[in-house]
Amino acid sequence: MKKKILIVAALLLVVGGAAAFAVDEQASGEAASNTHWRWIAAAAAVGMSCIAGGIAVGQIGASAMGAMSENPELSGKALPFIGLAEGICLWGFLVALLILFV
Repeated sequence: MKKKILIVAALLLVVGGAAAFAVDEQASGEAASNTHWRWIAAAAAVGMSCIAGGIAVGQIGASAMGAMSENPELSGKALPFIGLAEGICLWGFLVALLILFV
């Protein structure tokens, strides 16, 4: 499973790299080049943080369900950890906004 994820990620980087170096006929100069890189960096920040957040929520959720099957009173203690893992995605989005607009 992890091997497939790595292959898909590598293919997305290759396709994204080709799109990053594509030349726009109407845009020229240093400002246009920086704009493309800012959008690519913002997309990478959101994409990687959401993938990492999804992996973290999957691992924590599976462990929390296993713990709750043995002791149902642990459900309240597991929810904050899932929320922390989902916060990874939010931080990636905030970094992307800072890259684009600051």
